[in-house]
Amino acid sequence: MNFVKRAALSLRSRAARTLLTFGTFAAISAMVLSGVLITSATADAGEAARRGVGAEVELGLDPEALASGGSLQAPAIGVETLDRIGASPLVERYNYTSFNGTRLLGGAALVSEVPLYPDAPDTYTLVHGVLDSALLPGFSDGTWRMLSGRPITAADGDRDVVLVEERLAELNGLAVGDALTLTENDPAGDHQAEFTVAGIYQDPSDEPDTEFQQLPADRLIIPATALARLNPGDGPATVRAATFQLQGPEVFEEFEAFARETAGAQLDGFALGLNDRAVEQMTGPLESIARAATAAMWLVGVAGAAVLGLLAVLAVRQRRREFGVLLAMGERKWKLVAQQAVEVLVVAALAVVVVSAVAESLTQRAGTALLRDEAASAQREIDAWQPPSPGSTGLGEGIDPDDAPVENADPIDEITVRLDPAALSIVVGVGLGVGLLATAIPAAAVLRLSPRAILTKGN
Repeated sequence: MNFVKRAALSLRSRAARTLLTFGTFAAISAMVLSGVLITSATADAGEAARRGVGAEVELGLDPEALASGGSLQAPAIGVETLDRIGASPLVERYNYTSFNGTRLLGGAALVSEVPLYPDAPDTYTLVHGVLDSALLPGFSDGTWRMLSGRPITAADGDRDVVLVEERLAELNGLAVGDALTLTENDPAGDHQAEFTVAGIYQDPSDEPDTEFQQLPADRLIIPATALARLNPGDGPATVRAATFQLQGPEVFEEFEAFARETAGAQLDGFALGLNDRAVEQMTGPLESIARAATAAMWLVGVAGAAVLGLLAVLAVRQRRREFGVLLAMGERKWKLVAQQAVEVLVVAALAVVVVSAVAESLTQRAGTALLRDEAASAQREIDAWQPPSPGSTGLGEGIDPDDAPVENADPIDEITVRLDPAALSIVVGVGLGVGLLATAIPAAAVLRLSPRAILTKGN
């Protein structure tokens, strides 16, 4: 009788041990397969979120560099330099922003009745310079929307055009194509320019921004170069912030090297950072359940391997006499070890087949339930965040404005689990590897003894 037939007889005659081994293999296979499926599904969902949000690099002031340099004046960078950086093939779109004060002339009035600073003129507000208004956070995340007209683009660099919020437009009876006269920031200066309303947009917020305390209704948006022309005493057009949308996050390091080489010393006092806060906010629950699934997979895998090892040791001890008789009859040692291996392979293969048939649907339900709980918890934290009180930096209250939640970046609460050959091969490899090691090692240890020693030595 060959060892394969003996293995089949052994499995049938020892039904209780076979079922126990099958259950252990099924538990290991189920947890390993679930862990692999959840990890793969969360990785796919995270990658989809990154593609949807895009790779955006922020160029902003570096507080640490400013503090160490001892300078009290914030640095500025020329728009011509930013245009050279934005011309990189790594950049899909880019934008830069600046701001300055202005007064509305021609009888135009502001919505707010509270001045920006004590003794400020009644029509004094802030005007924001941009290259591409569509890339401003409010427009890009969908919070703001154009009601009429068009956004400001790079083609408007030589034009005096302005975007007006709908409340300011209604108050002053402004429509697309109308004129709005603005002055330079210097109250002693007499330079002014007539801007054509290119578009009217809507900002649903009525809360002043935390940095300037400007009401959204009074915000004016014009080309950054037009803002520089409006304030001729400030010299060439410069800005203090910019954003670059890259082809993907993987090219960030290459882009950073190019930007520093192109700008040189002009980047002193600035920091380049990949803006992945929206992605982090969206994928936080995914990372949580992926870590939990991985931890459970390892825990059950190690525990299952220990149980299999114990079962194998007990099985070998119970079959010492059988081994001794077979060896005394001339059976080769490797065939006895192979018999043990075949028994394990049969049980393990059956367990993997059974688990694979139900793993996808069960993992989908379990993963979705876990993810929704994590997403709900993350959403409650987002909803509970409160900005600093008006006029406060938030530092005294233990609030960092940079920690403000990103709009329209809700935590992901759904994943799609797919059973593919790669995941199945991992489970098969882990299950068979653990089973063979747990079985072959104790069997080989016994078979190192002679048949006489096996038959005469007690248990």
